[in-house]
Amino acid sequence: MKKTIFQLTTALALVAAAGVANAADCKTTVGLVMELTGPAGEYGQAGAKSVEMAFRDLNAAGGVNGCELVTDTRDSQSQGNVAVDAATQLVQVKKVPVIIGGIISSVSIPILTSVTAPAKIVQISPASSSPTLTALGRDGKTNGIFFRTITSDALQGVAAAKYAMDKGFKKLAIIHVNNDFGVNMVKEFTRAYEALGGKIVSDTPYNEKQSSYASEVTKAMGGEPDGLYLVSTPVDGATIARTWISQGGVQKFLLNDGMNSPDFIESVGADYLKEAYGTSSGTSPTPSTDYFMKNYKEFSGIEPSNPAADRSYDAGAIVGLAIAIAGSNDPAKIRDAMFKAVDPKGTPIHAGKEEFAKGLALIKEGKPIRYEGVIGPVSFDKFGDITGPFRLWKIVDGKVTTDGEMTTDDVNQLMAKINK
Repeated sequence: MKKTIFQLTTALALVAAAGVANAADCKTTVGLVMELTGPAGEYGQAGAKSVEMAFRDLNAAGGVNGCELVTDTRDSQSQGNVAVDAATQLVQVKKVPVIIGGIISSVSIPILTSVTAPAKIVQISPASSSPTLTALGRDGKTNGIFFRTITSDALQGVAAAKYAMDKGFKKLAIIHVNNDFGVNMVKEFTRAYEALGGKIVSDTPYNEKQSSYASEVTKAMGGEPDGLYLVSTPVDGATIARTWISQGGVQKFLLNDGMNSPDFIESVGADYLKEAYGTSSGTSPTPSTDYFMKNYKEFSGIEPSNPAADRSYDAGAIVGLAIAIAGSNDPAKIRDAMFKAVDPKGTPIHAGKEEFAKGLALIKEGKPIRYEGVIGPVSFDKFGDITGPFRLWKIVDGKVTTDGEMTTDDVNQLMAKINK
């Protein structure tokens, strides 16, 4: 009898040990499609590290639904067709319940239309700002599965137009990347800028990855502009800016959010960027902002000011919390839980291990939470969009410095004025 009891106890102990091992081995994989190389490589590298940091913090807080969050990261090479292939593999072969990415709109849109929307798999982009993404939702082509943690260019164009006029840019030449992002950004900017009394003297698109942009710059310089509005990415943007300067263009620049980049400044030279201004989707500082700014560089080796970094952490955090709220990897439940992770009526929680532990405990108790992230408290509308504020910045002594802010109310009032 004693022998039998001993054997039974030993067997139960082994079963218990196996259960612990299985729990430790449990992983929930989220797909990342990021622009690790190509013109937007700087953003994608920062974005991927930010998501990894958010998942690290959630795992340190106990994990999600008893499992460890992990990423399966694929490089889109900043190309839509490559991104579609990568996303297809993640959805059809790896069976991931969520895709985070891309960074740029020309990557996110084909992923959405070709892969995630048909499969009804949740997709969240940290930095794709094209109004086309809203239009796709409005036209019923997204199955309600797309979200983003950046404001639409329809709003950013208005903010940039007002900032340009305030800084004395009455006549502008425009050079912009010839893709969905660049075309829509310029369209929204031009409408607002001209309504405010500004004049566009030239509008020149360019195709990416050219060895020279001399012909585009020559075309853009006609009309004696007050400055150049450059809508680009750091690598191509630096080549264009250097060419503009070498051909005698006025050294006054208006820049889009993605040009808020140390690499761009270093490549062009700070001495040539003493009158360079830009707009970015802004933040309303929270304890999450402070946590991220203090810890991100140590984790990633990348400056926390990188345009995609802050909002990529938030994308990762919201996804992880949504999976916890859903209680499973069912994409439909995760889609509904995305809204619940930022419930305005929920208990505020912030970034980092301790805060995530508090949030996960509340979720287990069935209580609502509101993740107030690095970029501030946000909520999603039915198309997965968020609203302002916007950061106004300038380059001072080779560093990007905040010059002011346009609140959401400021932008809404300006849009009402323009749309009269």
